[in-house]
Amino acid sequence: MDPENLPPDQKHSWHVTAAIFLCAAGVVLILVPVIGVGYPRVLTVTGITHSSGTTTEATDPAQTPQTLSPLDTAAYDRKMLQLANLPMITVATTTRVSATSTATTTVKISVTAPSRWPVKTVYPNAGALLPFNRIVAYYGNFYSTQMGVLGEYPEAQVIQMLASTTAMWRAADPSTPVIPGIDYIAVTAQGSAQSDGTYRARMPASQIQKAIDMANQINGVVILDVQVGLSTVEKEIPLFAPYLKLPNVNLALDPEFDMHNGERPGTVIGTMDAADINFAAQYLANIVRRNNLTPKILIVHRFTQDMVTNYQNIKPLPEVQIVMDMDGFGFPAKKINTYKTVVAADPVQFTGFKLFYKNDAIPSIAGSNHLMTPSEVLKLSPQPSFIQYQ
Repeated sequence: MDPENLPPDQKHSWHVTAAIFLCAAGVVLILVPVIGVGYPRVLTVTGITHSSGTTTEATDPAQTPQTLSPLDTAAYDRKMLQLANLPMITVATTTRVSATSTATTTVKISVTAPSRWPVKTVYPNAGALLPFNRIVAYYGNFYSTQMGVLGEYPEAQVIQMLASTTAMWRAADPSTPVIPGIDYIAVTAQGSAQSDGTYRARMPASQIQKAIDMANQINGVVILDVQVGLSTVEKEIPLFAPYLKLPNVNLALDPEFDMHNGERPGTVIGTMDAADINFAAQYLANIVRRNNLTPKILIVHRFTQDMVTNYQNIKPLPEVQIVMDMDGFGFPAKKINTYKTVVAADPVQFTGFKLFYKNDAIPSIAGSNHLMTPSEVLKLSPQPSFIQYQ
């Protein structure tokens, strides 16, 4: 399919809501984590078919991993504690009184404050990428210049930009190796109904293979992002089994576009239940077991409470590491607030943080809009293990 023949990307307007309260000490922002105006989140694509059950096996030079040494659980625990990035508190005490004088001694004691991080879940199988590495991925769709970096720039430029970005992250946190990633939207939500009424389009095998080839050039990983529209996770995920059998191909789900009650993508924010996320995790786990693979990564996007229901029922598995990714955009204080209230407050296993080259710099009442730097993101508690750039 020729991208030049595609219809223009459908654009939707979104509203940012923020309530501002003044107090004697200054200005306090109560930030409601909703998306703002910027990149269209829905891509309109026509004429694409992706056959069920007959997908050609993808190609990848990587081989099935050999037998690995058992997981070092002590090293795993230490790294998880480091990622928790727990805040420190100082305790002051006054002591030492005599008959002739009173002396005041202040003792500063640093202790870790209570935290729900690191999360205690199952240990992963040997060869797990997280928490020992950080994945820094570029996101988008090759048919759209408006949905992210992958479709906005030529392939060679994307690879060069990603190399520069991963270098920044290595410099900001030398203790955590960085793995580059290609995060390709393999199923895109649609603003208009398809012939089957699902409001979603599956990308052709040639475009998915292009994403895999790009990742192979840079010794990186692939994330196949899925927006189900009015279809279902149970129908869409099995179609990608030939790709998910490859050692470096992982999966992402976008609840924003999991639509219900006939609502069309882009009109309301969708929602996904833990049951669907667990289905995807179990499906990946079965692939890992059957093909003797190292653990897969399952990313779930989230920027509101309602996008993911029953989060406490999400079950990480030894074969599947789950990342809850904060993918809201806006000025830094808004993004940090969303991360704290929607991702950090509902712990699952690992966290991610999305950065928008354009949307994060849109003028707003905050007056401090900019793309957050690695050092700024690393101040978060917990520190994200997955970084996505759109």
